[in-house]
Amino acid sequence: MNIDPAIAPEPEADREGPFRHVVRVALLMAATAAFLGWSLRHSEAGLRDGLRSIEAARAIDAGDWRDGLRKVEHPLHPMAIVAMHRLLGGDGPEWWQRAAVAASFAAVVLLVLPLYLTGRDLFGDRAAWLGCVLFLANPAVAAVVVNVLSESTFLLLWAWSLWASVRFLREGSFGWLLAGAGFGGLAYLARPEGLLLPACLLLTLLLIPLHGSTRIHWPRWRRATALVVLGALALAGPYMVARGTLTTRPGPARVLWLEPSSPPLALEREAPAEPGRTTAEVYAAATARMVEVVREVVPLALLAAAMIAFVAPGRSRVPARTWLFLGVLLATCGVALVRLHATAGYCTTRNALAPGLVLTLIAAGGLDALIRGVGVPGRIVGLPRERLKPGPVVWAAAIGLAVFAPRFAGPAVPTPGPFNVYWDAGRWLADSAGEGEVLDLTDWSLYFSRRPGAGFAGVRESARNPDVRWVVATASQVEGPSTYAAEVRALIGDRRPVALLPIRPSPGQVQVRIYDRADAPAALAGAGSETPPRR
Repeated sequence: MNIDPAIAPEPEADREGPFRHVVRVALLMAATAAFLGWSLRHSEAGLRDGLRSIEAARAIDAGDWRDGLRKVEHPLHPMAIVAMHRLLGGDGPEWWQRAAVAASFAAVVLLVLPLYLTGRDLFGDRAAWLGCVLFLANPAVAAVVVNVLSESTFLLLWAWSLWASVRFLREGSFGWLLAGAGFGGLAYLARPEGLLLPACLLLTLLLIPLHGSTRIHWPRWRRATALVVLGALALAGPYMVARGTLTTRPGPARVLWLEPSSPPLALEREAPAEPGRTTAEVYAAATARMVEVVREVVPLALLAAAMIAFVAPGRSRVPARTWLFLGVLLATCGVALVRLHATAGYCTTRNALAPGLVLTLIAAGGLDALIRGVGVPGRIVGLPRERLKPGPVVWAAAIGLAVFAPRFAGPAVPTPGPFNVYWDAGRWLADSAGEGEVLDLTDWSLYFSRRPGAGFAGVRESARNPDVRWVVATASQVEGPSTYAAEVRALIGDRRPVALLPIRPSPGQVQVRIYDRADAPAALAGAGSETPPRR
């Protein structure tokens, strides 16, 4: 071969220079920060996972690196929390929670830059800002910040890896290839699925020689495949060796066949596994769940726009091997989500954010093609020889009505902060709860109380422990179906809570209930009760 098809033509030249892109990115970052700030004042944390990162961060900050790095969480997000805590200062659990919120907040705001660059390289300027708006205005992204989840740090590094990979597949430069593999290795240090992107890039390189439109020179191909492996392992390898495995997180380990499927009543399951189901039935249900969570992240309107991007004339500006890479990446993510539900029993919107990011960027390309192609006959407004095209304001309003409005149809309750209800529950435990062991199904209430006790993971052991006196749970944990419902019933029986926080929650608001197993059914004691229950 005399021609190296790895070198594709660059997108159209930018005649106006980089200034307008700097302004756009700055405005998008400001808008993202404003949206996240609003979300933090109108949302409440409902997940416990972020507390593991805080505990790992506190261990690392105390100098106990071995303990911090050996926890279930991968280390990069806890290290980001440590850095933010040292910047903010303060002491105590509240300040560590604030540092975790700030670290997640900063990561999502910074996500604008790689998102914009990737969208521009794929589909052009308009698709770049459209992709940023569509993805970062997603409530699922705000929920990552509200719940201080490691997905914030992961998505930032994963998006940089995606952009570098797209640049490599367009230009053929090994520098971009090393950057893609390196950022993928860093994303793995935030979450185990970070290695998906370098693995998909490697699989794409293995498939490239099979078709003439994607083929590259054989010497370059051999060096490229070697660099992907070496680049990712250079960053991820030492951590794997230290841990002795690819990941200690149970869900991803089950996806990779490193651990057996979770038991039918495992706490991590969304619902008890139905007995007697065949493997085909299990995977059919898992596939349906995968489609459901992807649709929650990428609404049908955007999925339709993504289909337009595949058939639009402008798709030719994206090299064939880039489309191959995106297809491999989406297919691999889909299989991983199906495996996650089939083996671990859960699959949520946060698990679908990575493929959702890719699909949203493709949808932005489809919307860009639609914007360029749609016109209104001028005779409607008295210009028979003209064809009018809707301007940015019209399209922004249309996108807002079609995509964003349904996402915010649910209740939005103003709150002092996403963890305020757990602060109140923690203060109640510290000031009003008497002697006796505590079981906290929220985990956060016990954390803020600074009392010893058992968390959610110890619910089954606590149900057999007669010394457990105080039981803390949200209303949904008490009333909703779950794999641990029998244990909750055994713990609280028909007792009424001695504290309700808040006493009368608004629709969609989290309510924490505290039960005293030493008492017979008693009158309710709310958050503002002046007389605490007996010690």
